[in-house]
Amino acid sequence: QVQLVESGGGLVQAGGSLRLSCVASGRPLITYNMGWFRQAPGKEREFVAGISRTGASINYADSVKGRFTISRDYVKVYLDLNDLKPEDTAVYYCAADYSNVLRTEALKYDYWGQGTQVTVSS
Repeated sequence: QVQLVESGGGLVQAGGSLRLSCVASGRPLITYNMGWFRQAPGKEREFVAGISRTGASINYADSVKGRFTISRDYVKVYLDLNDLKPEDTAVYYCAADYSNVLRTEALKYDYWGQGTQVTVSS
């Protein structure tokens, strides 16, 4: 079992940047493929980015390609958010997946953090 804690959210103007971090306790983070998801009010949770255990495989939602970057080291997973837009406003969650396949479906992920709020003003 692993416990995930996100940090780094906040209020930023459109065009600004943030770095989100996710740290794990329990099993080593390297055990899992990791994903970032987000959920805006009244909307379903959606995939943002995913990274494999080794970092060799990465994928992004089309809406964030070229603006967001996912990365990881042995103990943390990061999501760099650049050129933020008001429609990026949401609670951002990191999630861990024990499978061998890098996946985009929220239901496939095994463990979740509590989320961190990102608010982008226009």
